[in-house]
Amino acid sequence: MPLIPVILSGGAGTRLWPVSREAHPKPFIRLPDGESLLQKTLKRAAACGAERILTVTNRDHYFITRDEYAAAALVAPVALDYLLEPAGRNTAPAIAAAALRLAGLHGGEAVLLVLPADHLIRDTAGFLAAVAAAARLARDGRLVTFGIPPDRPETGFGYIEAGEALAPSALGVLRFVEKPPRATAEQFLASGRHYWNSGMFCFRADAFLEQLRRCAPALHAGVAACWQATAREQDPVVLDPGTFAALPDISVDYAVMEKLAPESSALVPLCDSGWSDIGSWQALSELAPADAAGNRIDGEAIALDSHGCYIRSEDRIVAALGVDNLLVVDTPDALLVAQRDHAQQVKAVVAELKARGHDSVRLHRTVMRPWGSYTVLEEGPRFKIKRIVVRPGASLSLQKHRHRSEHWVVVSGTARVTNGREEHLVGVDESTYIPAGTPHRLSNPGRIDCVMIEVQSGDYVGEDDIVRLEDHYGRAG
Repeated sequence: MPLIPVILSGGAGTRLWPVSREAHPKPFIRLPDGESLLQKTLKRAAACGAERILTVTNRDHYFITRDEYAAAALVAPVALDYLLEPAGRNTAPAIAAAALRLAGLHGGEAVLLVLPADHLIRDTAGFLAAVAAAARLARDGRLVTFGIPPDRPETGFGYIEAGEALAPSALGVLRFVEKPPRATAEQFLASGRHYWNSGMFCFRADAFLEQLRRCAPALHAGVAACWQATAREQDPVVLDPGTFAALPDISVDYAVMEKLAPESSALVPLCDSGWSDIGSWQALSELAPADAAGNRIDGEAIALDSHGCYIRSEDRIVAALGVDNLLVVDTPDALLVAQRDHAQQVKAVVAELKARGHDSVRLHRTVMRPWGSYTVLEEGPRFKIKRIVVRPGASLSLQKHRHRSEHWVVVSGTARVTNGREEHLVGVDESTYIPAGTPHRLSNPGRIDCVMIEVQSGDYVGEDDIVRLEDHYGRAG
């Protein structure tokens, strides 16, 4: 019975704005050591000795996920499989689809190790020992969850009340408790019987699907119908959009885990593992070393006559003078300044920006694409200026725009340009003009990056003014 890690990579991470955005969410955030949370999760999954790792992620995040994995430089080769969601529907539908996928490939006795992509675990050895204990119980048919011994009365996490010992390093489960008020969290901390719900699980594919059928029959039937409608011969597999969108938005805790009979579940404590869900800037700041005044700095910054501040700077120097307990996160297009004890309220800023329709909720100034990236240099009424980087051998979609024309100037490398019925090469210090409504394509036939400046002009220069006619990455239509 193989153990197969299933990495769930989703969520917006709104409490980590402005670094986390909808198009570049929390799993892709760089930690002070230069690795992303997603890369660390991949390495942790690979350390389990698995021959295959399945990642469930949003269809729009596939290419950046693939690039992150390629840059992770795993020690041993492992097959990387993907299951792509056309929309977010929380963890229960995602895990159910993964169980169907792996049961079809490896049989119902395949053991799934479900790992959120946005958690940090510093003690890999302790993690592997806990996984081994969980896998033994999972092979006997139990649905196993991992519990974190609490070190404070945290009100932002769910809790699990543990029962009697089932085996070495394993406990029974009495109940799940949603995020409690402060007084209750203090009681849980003092009891010694309560654990934070880590959101990590281990179970056989057939055992999970049977419990899903029993606990949430409508969801079970809906996911099965979606799987039947999905084109499973594709690589990667994209879940059928119509049937998947009809599934409920529900977590696996609500759908299954909270409804299990005691003999069907188990808890494995993950003790002294250095676990963190990196759920806020307060948690992320603790990864940076503190100076004598308690300031933590990630990037280029100075703090004078300041105490207890966290400063993160990406592109420019930030200076803090005579301030205390501030959170300062500076990105090229957005700046967050807050009292550190307000870190959990950052999501309210995102809600306000979303209500205003502001682009900073969704996109960074630099946006990754499967063919490379673009950076918005300047934007105003009726115009936008971009720096576009196309990787060697890559190509943008064949497309047209209804409302804007484009002027391209190549500053490095060589571009192959399709402009209407014509195709020609454009070299350094050469340019071409694309009138509105004209089908066009840009590709890089060379061995180095093609870098160009694009000037858009027209009545509307939004990113949604694009009609893809043909695309190498499956985005046409």
